[in-house]
Amino acid sequence: MEIAVVGSGYVGLVTGVCLAHLGHRVTCIDINLEKINKLRKGVPPIYEPGLDVMLKDLIRKKRITFSTSIKTGTKKAVVIFIAVGTPSKPNGEADLTYVENVAREVAENMHSYKLLVEKSTVPAETGLRIRRTVQMNLPKKYRNKNNGGLEFDVASNPEFLREGSAIEDFMNPDRVVVGVESKRAEEIFREIYKPLKPRMIVTDLKSAELIKHASNSFLATKISFINSIAQVCDRVGADVLKVSEGMGFDKRIGRHFLDAGIGYGGSCFPKDVEAFIHLSEKSGYNFILLDAVRKVNESQRRYFIRLIEDKLWIVKNKVIAVLGLSFKPNTDDMRSAPSVDIIQALQKEGATVRAYDPQAMENAQSLLPGVTLTKDVFSAVKGAHCLLLLTEWPEFKKIDFKRIHNLMQQPLVFDGRNMFADENLEQYGFEYYGIGRGIYKGERG
Repeated sequence: MEIAVVGSGYVGLVTGVCLAHLGHRVTCIDINLEKINKLRKGVPPIYEPGLDVMLKDLIRKKRITFSTSIKTGTKKAVVIFIAVGTPSKPNGEADLTYVENVAREVAENMHSYKLLVEKSTVPAETGLRIRRTVQMNLPKKYRNKNNGGLEFDVASNPEFLREGSAIEDFMNPDRVVVGVESKRAEEIFREIYKPLKPRMIVTDLKSAELIKHASNSFLATKISFINSIAQVCDRVGADVLKVSEGMGFDKRIGRHFLDAGIGYGGSCFPKDVEAFIHLSEKSGYNFILLDAVRKVNESQRRYFIRLIEDKLWIVKNKVIAVLGLSFKPNTDDMRSAPSVDIIQALQKEGATVRAYDPQAMENAQSLLPGVTLTKDVFSAVKGAHCLLLLTEWPEFKKIDFKRIHNLMQQPLVFDGRNMFADENLEQYGFEYYGIGRGIYKGERG
């Protein structure tokens, strides 16, 4: 099938590459010429495990091409996935400017049936607005249905890709959700995803749009819930790792997303929670639960900073080593990363920060001015008064803590992800502080 994917960011590029891998002929479109030129050479602009190898193979097989022209993509493709950014406005509402621009330009270049697919996370009723935009911007001879108007469909096919495991998620989905308005559109989706033999949920447009927001908001709620439990654990002397384990074995709850830490980040959860709150308010419902989820997430970073201030005592003129900058492991994405807020707060108090991340160093340069980005872990910790673990990269599990202890000025470790909870760092002479590990020993901190 001929497919165009407009937008070559995390979602669009992975979607395009995976669809091409399934055997479709895909054109990935982006207005950023520098990005397109890199992609033509087989160089992805993002880090995602396995993406570079798959991309080069598909280019060699001529199953995927790249362009800056929506007109070219519209002419070739039957199905057009819209995977452009939907950033938050100051009030939390999703900014759909890019979605509208794509819909308008596709419409202006349509001369045969097209299926326009929302792949970006958008609020309910966006599909109806896309339909109206297309209808108003079709070539004049196609606008009048009574005069042989041009047929087209608008559909929603939300993505459920986790950065760091996006290819695996696409190729082995829990479910594929499609919101359609016609049988024709449903059959096209069944043909697109046929090689995956997925569990397909077929619904109306608005329900499909809400499924994505509801799913991400629920997962964010689980994270904020266990982080709240962690704060209680610290105050009563309990261990959140045992609490989450005991909860997770309950099939009604499940263990996933019950890891206490410094809060969620990235491009999805913060933005989608804000957008869902705004959508609910606009519809006349005050979603107070999600408002609390957002506030808990923000407070968790401040809680970690207070822990550092309490145990380090004086932050000014101290050297603080940071391991991990991306919002999660196996990605270079720094969007809404907790590390940014935490580091900036410590810098404001006069700390000198040195940091290392396996993949996010380039993205961190512009976001963290004044931070010394080091070539490895040992360069970051040399002479440091404390060590912060902010992203649980697997390679950090292999750290030589004996060597780290000898390099540091003071043996203080603050583990924002509880990654070293089972390592018994005290045996190397460290003072170790995790999240929700009963640090106040029953005192009211």
